[in-house]
Amino acid sequence: MRILMAGVSGFLGTRLVDRLTADGHQVTRLVRRPARSADERQWNPSAAQLDPAVLADADAVVNLAGAGVGDRRWTDGYRRLIRTSRVDTTSTLAITIAGLPAADRPAVLL
Repeated sequence: MRILMAGVSGFLGTRLVDRLTADGHQVTRLVRRPARSADERQWNPSAAQLDPAVLADADAVVNLAGAGVGDRRWTDGYRRLIRTSRVDTTSTLAITIAGLPAADRPAVLL
């Protein structure tokens, strides 16, 4: 499968990418910094920016992006950040997918 994945640098993301590629799947990584390799594509979920062409060949989209939940105290402000970081990424992916012609949409969004 061709899988587009956000949150690839986190605890789960790094392991899932390793497993998926070991099983023969092609993983394209969504990154916020400029892409540095052929398997990376840049996006900016805070500004709801994702080139629809990035999704064109994807069979599935996996979103593991978001602020870490185990690395610091959950103050009121950090709770808002945790929520916002997940809502922004998911809505950017969902809106971009919805804007594609039905035949071009990935079959799965996790």
